[in-house]
Amino acid sequence: METSRERYRAQVRAEIKRHAWEQLATTGVSALSLNAIAKHVGMSGPALYRYFPSRDDLITDLVRDAYRSLADAVQGAVSVTEVAYAIREWALADPQRYLFVYGTPIPGYHAPGDTTEISDEIMAVLLRAYATEPDDGRALRRAVTFWTRVHGVLSLELAGHFAGMGFDPALLFAAEVDGLLRRPASDCL
Repeated sequence: METSRERYRAQVRAEIKRHAWEQLATTGVSALSLNAIAKHVGMSGPALYRYFPSRDDLITDLVRDAYRSLADAVQGAVSVTEVAYAIREWALADPQRYLFVYGTPIPGYHAPGDTTEISDEIMAVLLRAYATEPDDGRALRRAVTFWTRVHGVLSLELAGHFAGMGFDPALLFAAEVDGLLRRPASDCL
């Protein structure tokens, strides 16, 4: 059973992370400031280190939370199309969260190996959707091709690279998914 102290600690950590996400949305990851977050939470900078021993520890928690959220979003998807649209819906709901994990790497930050375990869950859903392929190698090639192209289109859209081009990014995304589904497995990688 969780003690009141443990509940309080969990609440403070959640509040710190909430303010970190807000800061990331307004200033970007390179300007992530633990002192500014501490100020919003109502504590001193050094006091925040009792909850997150370093900036990297906070970033790691945010990375895990983002991957967990996406893994949960795609978990119920059965088809490749459902996976694609679950990813897009998740990305459009919070573009900063998407760009945080799939955008430019954070200078000086190296994610611990266990963060990939959660992202592996996402790829596992996609591989299950490609389970009709006759061999595992072909399924993996198609899944990786699908993964990179879907994320390529989403990354360009969310970073604003389609602005002013006069087309609907949703239609481009749909055409890309459709093209990937029609593409013969032999053309992948």
